[in-house]
Amino acid sequence: MEIKELRDMADAELVEKEQQLKQELFNLRFQLATGRIENPMRIRQTRHDLARVKTVLRQHATASAVPTSKGRR
Repeated sequence: MEIKELRDMADAELVEKEQQLKQELFNLRFQLATGRIENPMRIRQTRHDLARVKTVLRQHATASAVPTSKGRR
């Protein structure tokens, strides 16, 4: 998943994507525990994708919360 794609998404879409990734990570961990996982590297990739989504959500939140201080020192 590209970071540019995530930055173009709306906050609601990002929250939905975060929930999907959390569910996928749970399922992958469950498969790992039961010994049925096909590709263990998917866990790492999913964790990285989840971190990217959370980072972009945080960036959106701080960008909208920080007022611009034009002319003030």
